[in-house]
Amino acid sequence: MIFPIYLYGHPVLRKTTKDISPDYSNLSVLLENMFETMYKADGIGLAAPQIGLEDRILVVDLSPYKDQDPTCDGFKKVFINAHIIEKDGEENTMEEGCLSIPTIHEKVPRFNRIRIQYLDENLQPHDEVYEGYKARVIQHEYDHLDGILFVDRISGLRKQMIRSKLNKISKGIVNCSYKVKRF
Repeated sequence: MIFPIYLYGHPVLRKTTKDISPDYSNLSVLLENMFETMYKADGIGLAAPQIGLEDRILVVDLSPYKDQDPTCDGFKKVFINAHIIEKDGEENTMEEGCLSIPTIHEKVPRFNRIRIQYLDENLQPHDEVYEGYKARVIQHEYDHLDGILFVDRISGLRKQMIRSKLNKISKGIVNCSYKVKRF
């Protein structure tokens, strides 16, 4: 099942998510649907708030970037109850986009290295370190779990320059190739 993606301006995108319990109903179906929704929208990551849920769940599949970074080949992961416990290394700036903020791409600073604790799709615990592009994508999706959007991390001047585009998106005035939920 393909979910609509919630657009900028919807209140659910600004909420802090909650950890899920081990008896979460139909978790495997939800995860399958999240991947399906992400692929349909040509995304590489999707967080639960982007489909209207206040659950601490995100999925990523970096396989499309395997030509630029061979370590991305087969990097398809589920992060449940994720908590970044360390960010360090050099801060790099790179252009990002977001399925919830279509048509806008801005340069965003992110730490080059993170340490994250999470449960996988089988609810098995992990404590892992990621660097480079993997760390960037995970941080982007993780921000959604805390009600933060990538445009919150750009300079005030840049944000002012795209304010009218953001306002149009929040009013649903945007063309997308995927199903969206307007506010």
